[in-house]
Amino acid sequence: MTLPALGWSGIVRLGLVQTAIGAVVVLTTSTINRVMVVELALPAMIPGILVAVHHLVQMSRPHFGHRSDIGRRRTPWIIGGIVVLALGGIGAATGTVIAERAPGPGLALALLSFIAIGLGVGASATSLLTLLAQRVAKEQRAAAASIVWIMMIAGFAITATVAGHFLDPFSPQRLVAVTATVSLLAVCLTLLALHGIEGAPTAGGASVSTPVTAAGGNFRTALSQVWCEPKARRFTLFVFVSMLAYSAQDLILEPYAGIVFSMTPGESTQMAGMQNAGVLLGMLLVAVTATGKRRASGRALRLYTVGGCIASALALSGIAFGGMVSADWPLRINVFLLGIANGAFAVAAIASMMALASQGAGGRDGLRMGLWGGAQAIAFGLGGFLGTVAIDITREFLQQPVHAYALVFACEALVFLYAAFLGAGVRSGSAATSDDHHAAPGFGDVAMVEVLQGR
Repeated sequence: MTLPALGWSGIVRLGLVQTAIGAVVVLTTSTINRVMVVELALPAMIPGILVAVHHLVQMSRPHFGHRSDIGRRRTPWIIGGIVVLALGGIGAATGTVIAERAPGPGLALALLSFIAIGLGVGASATSLLTLLAQRVAKEQRAAAASIVWIMMIAGFAITATVAGHFLDPFSPQRLVAVTATVSLLAVCLTLLALHGIEGAPTAGGASVSTPVTAAGGNFRTALSQVWCEPKARRFTLFVFVSMLAYSAQDLILEPYAGIVFSMTPGESTQMAGMQNAGVLLGMLLVAVTATGKRRASGRALRLYTVGGCIASALALSGIAFGGMVSADWPLRINVFLLGIANGAFAVAAIASMMALASQGAGGRDGLRMGLWGGAQAIAFGLGGFLGTVAIDITREFLQQPVHAYALVFACEALVFLYAAFLGAGVRSGSAATSDDHHAAPGFGDVAMVEVLQGR
């Protein structure tokens, strides 16, 4: 059975779902985080733990992908995930308000809500990417990945700006009201965007195949079989390593700018804005140059994926050693270039996920997408934490802060280079080889499978 590929309007509609996801997530991981630390004067580690839990719970992504494979439908999982995400967002705001007078019950509700947020993101995002992979033509993958992720970032920006306006003057009641409104709008936007899009003919595009056979059997058996596919396994490791390096810089870059380059909070925030602008430019670069029948190929995506990792490593090396070279080092430009490299490799990796999801045993696209999403979530949960721990440890042994930061950034650059090595070995082909089905995982591979199974 084949369905027409989605046209650009269909891709934008799916991007609106990512916008909805981003709108709820930014309130819970940013605004509620700030309220807990500033207005409630709670230790910063409390929202840090809650955000880490929301990442950790997303190890459930492979399971959600497997269940959607069995049912051969993605829309119910996307809608269900968004509803759970919305309820989690409202619960997190309510728990934060309760915590002001009753810390125990309030934080307990917040913990349960962040678990719901992680489950909601895992279910909705995994099925959304799988649907996108199945309904987007090969020559549109790079542009589709860019559009969807740019729209998610737009969800962050628009929600932060509009919600920030309505939160002032701040009160606990306003926090709950604004969060509930954003969550309800996210659900409504998702319902409108998904109406009739799965399984319904859309204008434009070539035909794209949908799964012919559902992935039967229990989840652990199916996951083990997918992990035995060398291509899927290597790409999982690439996603984990590259996203670990990507997220490890997040929490230490602005402090580095303040400590080593004496930037004010405003200046370092502007620098972060330049990095985000670079990320968007990198995404657009891939969208423009790797779209179309002649330019869209596995080779082009691999070039951007590997090249983006190498460029990220070079940019991090510049940041690492720039402080030791001169106080006049062009840090802002350096960070902007890092953003371009990060954006290019990230969106190329997402487009590669879309290409690789259907390669291997039939009917397991959702499981593969969930496996890669789970690896990404684990890496994001660990990356920021490990980066800050590494700085604390190196500053204990090195007298000069610039040397401590240089060592950590250099290590992150090496991790990016290792990710480039892994990415270079992942080649998308039209069919699975016999090795994809019979290769046996080693001891370390078995451990990774057990982690993703939740053992």
